Amino acid sequence: MMRTRLTSAVALSALALVLAACSGGADDGAADGADGGAATDGGEASGYPEQDINFIVQAAAGGGSDLSSRALVAELEPILDTSIIVENRPGASGSTAMQYVAEQDPDGYTIGFVPVEISMLGHQDFDVDPANYDFLGQIMLAPGILSVPADSPHQTLEDFVEAAQSEELAVANSGAGSIWEAAAFGLADETGAQLASVPFDGGAPALAAAIGGQVDAAVGGAGETLTAYKEGQVRPLAIFHDERHPDMPDVPTAAEAGYDLEFGGWGGIYAPAGLPDDVRSTLESAIEEAANSDGFIETITTAGNLPVYRDSAEFTDFVNSEYERFGEILGAR
Repeated sequence: MMRTRLTSAVALSALALVLAACSGGADDGAADGADGGAATDGGEASGYPEQDINFIVQAAAGGGSDLSSRALVAELEPILDTSIIVENRPGASGSTAMQYVAEQDPDGYTIGFVPVEISMLGHQDFDVDPANYDFLGQIMLAPGILSVPADSPHQTLEDFVEAAQSEELAVANSGAGSIWEAAAFGLADETGAQLASVPFDGGAPALAAAIGGQVDAAVGGAGETLTAYKEGQVRPLAIFHDERHPDMPDVPTAAEAGYDLEFGGWGGIYAPAGLPDDVRSTLESAIEEAANSDGFIETITTAGNLPVYRDSAEFTDFVNSEYERFGEILGAR
């Protein structure tokens, strides 16, 4: 009898070990799935993001690019459930940051704010090529505005152009190779006006030069112009956009004066070319959600900019079309 009980006990113990082994295997598989994150289209698991993301801004802290970047990052962090570290890398018309981003591993842990200059610098002897990036979405637009000092004799864009056809007028802008210098070039090409470019280190200093009477006019972004406009320090003559600005409804578009000119300081998000499909998909979805959030839209509209969203495919096509357009504008200079 004792032998029979012992044998039964041994058998039961062996069965328990087998069941435990099977259960442990199932638990290991579940743990692997949790650690690996969502499955990709190829069946492989991805836990992206698993660490902090670096976000590169091509301009100094406090400017329009920095404000838009930090407003977006504030919305992105809870969506991606990770910390995003903003790093300002100004210099060389933005090319310093652009070159840095292009050199990083395309793993999704380096992304950044990409300005309109990505479509311009390659035509000005900078080593910047849109082909070196994945464009993830456009998030904003700062339409360009031509302004003169409040006491300027030029009351309209037509007045300004007529005067510049007879004598050279000085136009301040945000720097050599910048979008606002290109806007002045575009106006000169369209009208035959004689405009001398006076570069400054940013749109705000360019507006300050106009306010102080150091130049005849300045081209700056809507966000930079709005405060000076409200305080009566400048007289905006035209906005280089297809419609009037909601906060400056009395400022006509250049098209209303008969000039087909659109120049804007648009911005979006990019990464080094070659992101894995699952990482790219995660970023695209998060950026779309963040760019359309109430918090982001309120921040940038309060600053005078416009919320403009394009998805990855639309933004990529747009960047390439802008690259061709600026090749024509800048190539002849």
